Amino acid sequence: MKLDKLDKQILQYLVKDARKPFTEIAKDLLVSPGTIHVRVKKMEQMGVIKSTSISVDYAKLGFGFVAYVGLFTSRSLQSPDIIDQLRSVPEVTVAHLATGKYGIFAKIRCRDASHAKDVIFRINDIEGVENTESMISLEESVNSNTGLLDLVINESE
Repeated sequence: MKLDKLDKQILQYLVKDARKPFTEIAKDLLVSPGTIHVRVKKMEQMGVIKSTSISVDYAKLGFGFVAYVGLFTSRSLQSPDIIDQLRSVPEVTVAHLATGKYGIFAKIRCRDASHAKDVIFRINDIEGVENTESMISLEESVNSNTGLLDLVINESE
């Protein structure tokens, strides 16, 4: 299945604001709300739209300390088990299997440096993790999918 121009326009609206009512999108695109609903359902069934979400300001909830942790792993065969263990650490918000010097690269959110130290020690205790290397984020300057979506849409036209 291929996306047409209307599907792509709907995606642009939803990436900018997943909570935007279908009636408003329909009004802007000069189609019926039912058309928007059917198109969104189609894109969900295709797997193009995986979920909708809200953006939470974790700093306002006391978790403004962000660090990235590279995990040196003893064997890549253990990576799935390590990833499963990372899922049980609530402060780990993202984890990627990686190439390069780290077998896994993770993002953690903590209250402060002391809390991050405790989380990193817990990560170090996971079987198969040989060592870690951490980088503290000073500021998240870019967090956007809109530019990438524009590129995808414009390349396929």
